[in-house]
Amino acid sequence: MPLIPEEPQIHESAQGPRVTPASSRTAPTPRPVPGPRPVAPPRPGRPGPVRPMPAQRTVREPVVATPGPSVKAAAPATAAPQLQIIPASAEGALDAAEEAVDLLLDSGRAPGEVLVITTGDLHPWAAHELSFGEAAYWAQHEAGDDVFYADASTAGRAASRPVVVVAVNGGSAEAVASGLPLALGRAGALLIVCGDAQQINSVLGAGV
Repeated sequence: MPLIPEEPQIHESAQGPRVTPASSRTAPTPRPVPGPRPVAPPRPGRPGPVRPMPAQRTVREPVVATPGPSVKAAAPATAAPQLQIIPASAEGALDAAEEAVDLLLDSGRAPGEVLVITTGDLHPWAAHELSFGEAAYWAQHEAGDDVFYADASTAGRAASRPVVVVAVNGGSAEAVASGLPLALGRAGALLIVCGDAQQINSVLGAGV
């Protein structure tokens, strides 16, 4: 008889521990933690594929740097201006120079890029502007927004321009001999000389 009450006590102790795991299961019930789900929002951003893009651009940058030395090599080539001779008489040299200027402007040259030098009589524009005084005359040269006409004797005061047109419309041999080299030094890219081709070559032939 005393054995019977002991057996139910054993069953009760066995049921006790089974209840305790049930209570432990209630603890992890707050599993619906939305923690991992907020990680999903960064997915639409997709920062991963954006990073390889700048990596490719960095590869292109050294390629762009390679043509740098080629530009330096081309710089000295622009030091010597091109020479173009337009055969004309002393009487027609000024008209030939005017036609050359018109062609330059029609081709896209800005008026401020052209300087015209005469070895004989002044250009009508220069004579007109000098009538108002040298200060006003040279002020237009400094403005640099239009074609400027100068005499070979005063052209040394003029600044260099991309294109210089010379009209050998008379003048002394010394004026031509000094004016043409001066015009060559003022020309940045192109020198156009209108006049006697033989005379021009005799003056500039050795220096071109």
